Order: sequence, then C-alpha cells, then structure tokens
Amino acid sequence: MHVPKSVLITGANRGIGLGLVHAYLGLDGVQHVFATARDLPSAKELKSISDPRLHLVQMDVQKDETIKAAAEQVEKVVGADGLNLLINNAGIWEAYPMDTTPNRDIVNRVLDVNGTSQLIVTQYFLPLLRNAASSEDWGVHRAAIVMMSSGAASIVDNGSGSRNGNLAYRLSKAALNQLMKTLAVDLSKEGILVASVAPGHVLTDMGGKSAEITVEQSCSEMVATFSKWEKQHTGGFFRRNGDPFPF
Repeated sequence: MHVPKSVLITGANRGIGLGLVHAYLGLDGVQHVFATARDLPSAKELKSISDPRLHLVQMDVQKDETIKAAAEQVEKVVGADGLNLLINNAGIWEAYPMDTTPNRDIVNRVLDVNGTSQLIVTQYFLPLLRNAASSEDWGVHRAAIVMMSSGAASIVDNGSGSRNGNLAYRLSKAALNQLMKTLAVDLSKEGILVASVAPGHVLTDMGGKSAEITVEQSCSEMVATFSKWEKQHTGGFFRRNGDPFPF
C-alpha cells in the first residue's frame, strides 16, 4: 500500500475534504496533512482535531495571493522532500438548469472554482511536487495530483442533461477532467501521476439527503484506491473503488 508522507487537501473544512483529512490521519506513515480552508476561523470541526501532523492552512482557491502564501507555508514544513500528494477537492455547486434566466455570473463562478482555480492551485504547488517526484517510482507516495471530479463530468455517461440544475456543474467538472488529462500528458516525463476520481453520491451539504453513501465510506474507498495507483493510472478517471469511469 502506497502511503504519502505529505498530503495537501483543499476545501478541507467540511464534507469530503474533512473526511479525507480524517482518513489520512488514520494511516501510519503519514507525517504531514495540510488542510486548507477559505475561512479557518469558522472551520470548527477541522480546528477541533488534535493531531500534531495536521497543519491548518488559510487558502481561498479564487485568490492567488492566498494560494502563493499557502505554498510558501507548506514548503517551510516539507523542505527539500517536497509534497507527495495534492488533492484538489475544493468545489462548488450552483443550480443552473437550461430553462432558466441566462446568468453568466453563475456559470463563470462555477467554472472558475471547479476548473480554473484547480489549475492555478496546481501551478503554485507544482514545484513542491517536482521536488518529491521520481521518474522511476510512481504513486501517491512519490508525487501525485488527484482531481475531485464527479460522475456529472462524463460526456459518455450523460443521460440526464441539465436535470436538477446540473448544467454549470457538468461544464465545470468536464473541464476539470480535461485539465487532468492535459496535466497527465505534460507531467508524465517527470513521474508525476495525475488522475481524477468520482467519489459517488455522498451525504454532504452538496450531495443532499438523498445521497447513497456516507463521507467516511467514500473517503475510505478513495484513499485505498489512491494507494494502488501506479504509472498506468495517470491520465485516468476512476470511480472511488478504482474502476475506470468513461469520460
């Protein structure tokens, strides 16, 4: 089982992000878990965790100056060893069905948080991932980027269109998968694994009360899946159990 010494999780103040914090703190071999939140003072549950391996990091994925400062904070801790695993989990959902009053601001906001911001965050933390990378040894224990995607990202699997207001969200997550694939191609020669995962319909504020599984179940499966990834998995989109997801 591949276990990263250091992992950074964005949007870690609640939901899947917070669940991943708990999951990685439960693993032996993990030395540093960096948990970012846009508003740390209000992240009461995250702040209540008592573990010396946990580092709380103020970061708003839409504000470059906070991303830069976060990268500098992480570098001071990991040093020359670099960062092993970056999980781009931060994201939003806003209702936008096709038959609604056109509103460019909503669409652009969802695209910015779920797509553009994931690229910018990755660019700022890429030097730390490069420090940890090895062209001979692939996996989350070396250098990897995980994009928290969604089944809604799949073009092949789209059978419900904009039902439930998913139009802007579908656009943003499809863009995220394209970003993942592009980065996987660009970074393959450096030994940095890049992949997307669909966590499933999870019982969170975003997932709603009709969700199929708990945060703990989803995160446990995802972490187990990440630990098995090797070179052949880079550029792929997977379900939480590791099965390929068509996209």
